[in-house]
Order: sequence, then structure tokens, then C-alpha cells
Amino acid sequence: MPVVNIQPGVFQSPDQKTPWSSGICDCCEDIQICCFGFWCPWCLLCQISSDFGECFCLCMLDWFSGCIPATSMALRSTLRERFRIQGSICSDCAVVTFCTQCSWCQMAREIKLRRRPFVFASAPTSVQIHMHPNQPTAFPNAPPIGFNPPGK
Repeated sequence: MPVVNIQPGVFQSPDQKTPWSSGICDCCEDIQICCFGFWCPWCLLCQISSDFGECFCLCMLDWFSGCIPATSMALRSTLRERFRIQGSICSDCAVVTFCTQCSWCQMAREIKLRRRPFVFASAPTSVQIHMHPNQPTAFPNAPPIGFNPPGK
């Protein structure tokens, strides 16, 4: 009987970074997120904060941060580092400053993709081999399966 394991993600080496799963302008790849980000962007950012394990109202600090949405930038750079995504703090700053809603949609798509469980199927842990005692083997000088030498 095969064993099925559900794993939360795939291991990556610490020095290997991957690109974002979708581009900054790929908002329509997920219509639900796109509509949520267009019609209620602050609600989307609150949802992203919550899904990422941060305080639900953390994003409200962006109202007081001036021309650069500092909380969005911090959230994006933390998300990028946690998921080992290519980029830099400078690119994070530029994206959240000039493409704010698109960056929120991209972060939401990334979190949604990374939270989806991966399913791995593995072979059974124990395999039973049934052979006839007089059946020839590929190794003629090898002892038969289940052979216990005397004294052991």
C-alpha cells in the first residue's frame, strides 16, 4: 500500500533564490485577488498581513509613513526573504512606491501559492519478497532470502 505524505513546502538550499511566481503586472492571473486589490486595497493589505502571521492592522501604519509605504516595503522584503525570492530592498522600495496595489496583489498571489500543500507519494516502507526456495537468483553464490547463518 503506497504512503502519501502532505508536506508544507519544498526544501531549498539557503543560497538558492527563486523568482516571484508571478510578475508585478500579472494581476489578472488570480481574478479574486485582482478584484479585491482594486475595489478594497486596504482590506487586501490587512488580509496579507494576517495571512503572513503579522498583526491584522499593521498595514494601517502606511497611512502615516509619507511618500514611501514603509510597512508595505517591510512586509514585502520579509516575505521575499522568508520564501527565498530574488530581489533587493531597493527593488522592494521601488515596487511598493510606484506600483503599490500591484505589489500587494503579487504578494497575495505568492502567499496563496506557498500556502497550498504539496502532495508527495512515496513507495511503501516495507517490501515483502516471496521467492520459491529452489528458484535461481541473479547472484548464484548469494544465500537465500531469510537465510540466517548458524551461530547468529
